[in-house]
Amino acid sequence: MTSPSRIKEACFPSCCPNQLLVSQVGSDEQSTSPSRFEYFIAATVFSLHPNAQFTNHECLPTLDQAFSNMKRAYPNYTETDRADRIRDQEYYQLTLSNHVCLDYIGHGLFSYSQQLHSNAPFFNIIYKSVNLYTQIMHGGGQATEFETAIKTRIFRFMNISPDDYSLVFTANQSSAFKVLAESYPFHSNRNLLTVYDHKNEAVETMIASCRKRSGWADSAVFSWPNMRIQSNRLRKSVVSKNRKRQERGLFVFPLQSKVTGSRYSYLWMGLAQENGWHVCLDANALGAKDMETLGLSLFQPDFLICSFYKVFGENPSGFGCLFIKKSRSLILKNSNTNTGLVNIVQASNRPLFLQESRSTHREGKTVLLSSSSSSSSISNQETRESKDQIRQEVSFLQVWKQDKSVDILKKSRKNEASSSGASSDDIEFKGLDSADSLGLVLISSRVRYLVNWLVNAFGSLKHPPPEEEGGVPLVRIYGPKVRVDRGPVVAFNVFDWKGEKIEPTLVQKLADRYNISLNYGILENVSFVDKSSEERERLVEVKSQGQNKKKDKVDDLGIPVIMATLGFLTNFEDVYRVWEFVSRFLDADFVEKESWRYMALNQTTIEV
Repeated sequence: MTSPSRIKEACFPSCCPNQLLVSQVGSDEQSTSPSRFEYFIAATVFSLHPNAQFTNHECLPTLDQAFSNMKRAYPNYTETDRADRIRDQEYYQLTLSNHVCLDYIGHGLFSYSQQLHSNAPFFNIIYKSVNLYTQIMHGGGQATEFETAIKTRIFRFMNISPDDYSLVFTANQSSAFKVLAESYPFHSNRNLLTVYDHKNEAVETMIASCRKRSGWADSAVFSWPNMRIQSNRLRKSVVSKNRKRQERGLFVFPLQSKVTGSRYSYLWMGLAQENGWHVCLDANALGAKDMETLGLSLFQPDFLICSFYKVFGENPSGFGCLFIKKSRSLILKNSNTNTGLVNIVQASNRPLFLQESRSTHREGKTVLLSSSSSSSSISNQETRESKDQIRQEVSFLQVWKQDKSVDILKKSRKNEASSSGASSDDIEFKGLDSADSLGLVLISSRVRYLVNWLVNAFGSLKHPPPEEEGGVPLVRIYGPKVRVDRGPVVAFNVFDWKGEKIEPTLVQKLADRYNISLNYGILENVSFVDKSSEERERLVEVKSQGQNKKKDKVDDLGIPVIMATLGFLTNFEDVYRVWEFVSRFLDADFVEKESWRYMALNQTTIEV
């Protein structure tokens, strides 16, 4: 097993956000420096106001007051102002549309500013029918200069060497998982072991493929409510003597949960490799620049999956990436899949919102149909991506209507006219370049300050009466709370004054009405060690595999949650507005008032 000291040498001791993931894999607790944590937690507590508790949303401090307190608690936050300038200059849709976007996670490849003001070519994806093994061994045909340039930039950004790995593009992250699952030899390497605390459609597809070929699928289990891995149980699964070494199978491992923000030690990868497992590293939940901390030269996974999803640019839905370690290519020699792989091709520079689109009216509702999303049969993942694309177009239409509209249109037409002569040398990657210019230390510090402020702010909201001992918390957070090493996402639910959970999808819809985009997830593989069956019944509202009644088994439990995901473009006003919105549920009549308000406004619905 690789020693922890070797891992630390691969990281900067004072800034690496994953440095605290190096604890040994035999305990649920992370070993940390008490003094560092005490200082950070104390600063977070005072970032609102000493001993602050709020039972009325009208009593919250103003944005300016809250920001002033936050900067006093975290004086180094002002050093991240460069991220604010990039946001203002490159991402008009975040500034002018007045919309808070906390519903995406992934890497940005382009920016709207780049799309409108440069002659650089943009991309489309086209499906191709080719065997995965043929693709990685022979390239599946000659790659264009355009696609090669994009690959080169992604290798550099992900801190991966093209000498060690092959890269194939897929339609999205779900396609990447599916391609790997259908190509992996589960008929001989029969086991699949996953580490996910949430429902993941891509992983479920992989599990189904494994079982279809008589394989065995197992999962790590997580303790409620901190969502820590039950380490002893996972260790037994990894080192089980009941399995022959040559038949271990595939170990699929994310370094952090994209739902709860929990981070896991990458020593699990080393333990799995030592025990004969092939390792697939899921990097989809990692933020910008996090790959710099992984030390892949020490733990080289056999496969790595990431995605450039919800890209702010020509293709909001983005694409997926599947990296295959070249020395493991023969594992896939019997691959028979020929779907999901794509080529990235040069496209018109004309922005989507200026491209031809059709609108029809049906039953009083406005229906927007993008000319690039006309498939009659698409999956749930693709449906969401289509909705995301339409939302991006509608958001950008708001920007187009601003004073810059004429200038934008002129520049767009000029770019389109000159795009035919653009070459790969003209390709710009402002999203990736922006992350590179800010650097690992600034990005990790900025996101850490904001996410921990939000966790503390949620904890300050209590239902009246204030004199009640402890009060009834408005918000319950699942996973890590205020920590130095937590991920950039907060999973939570909102509860009324009686302690009953408010339906997460309702919270999400109301947030959208306040121009705030939050995400929705389902926690799974949960073990309720200290919870009564009655409390379990209240929490569990969604059952896996279409069950109609509640179960006590871990595999049958599903807990819907709301997620707020932060990135390096998130600013303090974003997290303040989320806090301010959630505080409105302190009003016992808030939901009812919003229902009447919605009907009174007779709002137009936009749907796919």
